[in-house]
Amino acid sequence: MTVVTSPNQQFTVSHLNEDDFKTGGLRSYSSYRDLGVAMATNGAATAHVIRMIAPFSESFSQRHHHDVQFQLIYVLKGWFKSEFEGHGVQTMKEGSCWIQPPNIRHTVVGWSDDCELLEVILPAEHETVVDE
Repeated sequence: MTVVTSPNQQFTVSHLNEDDFKTGGLRSYSSYRDLGVAMATNGAATAHVIRMIAPFSESFSQRHHHDVQFQLIYVLKGWFKSEFEGHGVQTMKEGSCWIQPPNIRHTVVGWSDDCELLEVILPAEHETVVDE
């Protein structure tokens, strides 16, 4: 029998506060609300709400991938469209959820003006690689 150990975790609660949405993250067209998961899990995971703060432009479309163990995205509001390696273009609407396997190459191809996503990633610190 394999025993799985988990990192020390702390109890945390994150209530909605509009001031918690910050820019300057991975994408210039988004603001992020950190939900405190990285701190509570000692970096084992992270979770944040992402708001699209600029209208979609093709200049934002860059093929890339994330060096992660796990990535889940859930559409809270609006819609979000990406093209995924081997799976084509997918339009995710409010209530849609998807998992991006480690290192799957993808390109963002659109979003609604009111788009808001919940993203959960393991581990908290990871690399995003822009494909050339």
